Amino acid sequence: MLSVFALVWAVAAASGTGSATDVAPLGIEVAALVLTAAAIYLGYRKDAPPSPRTVSLPANWARGVGIVNSVELVAVFAVIAVSNASGHPEAVPAGIALVVGLHFFPLARLYDQWQYRWTAALLTAVAVTGFVLVAAGLASETVRIVVGLGSAVVLWASSYHLAVRG
Repeated sequence: MLSVFALVWAVAAASGTGSATDVAPLGIEVAALVLTAAAIYLGYRKDAPPSPRTVSLPANWARGVGIVNSVELVAVFAVIAVSNASGHPEAVPAGIALVVGLHFFPLARLYDQWQYRWTAALLTAVAVTGFVLVAAGLASETVRIVVGLGSAVVLWASSYHLAVRG
């Protein structure tokens, strides 16, 4: 699933590079599809060895995941509403990346996936970079490209790590 969200971020980034039929966005989108398909293949291949680690899920982990994901969804809509209402729509990608990054901190515990801690930290760093670019007055397209590609790379790295290492 991480690779699918990486694809969404890459497509968002591609939208900042030109019109939909230009070479740059098409190249980004094709590369994103290939990276996503490869991650999904690695994660679901039949000949994959079993994960060497055991997972210890906390009690009521599914309920906790539902709560975290619900809060994330509400926070994403709040970021969009507040950014647009305040006249700063260019901050939307950074705000969403921050929400997504922060939501991985509790998911690391709930899924017993320590790897999600570095996913959370790196996505939060991408978000902070995006906010710095907004504060510096860079174009919304530039912010979208940097935050979108940065978030995509982090999510693909996490998905490949989990697919190969468990």
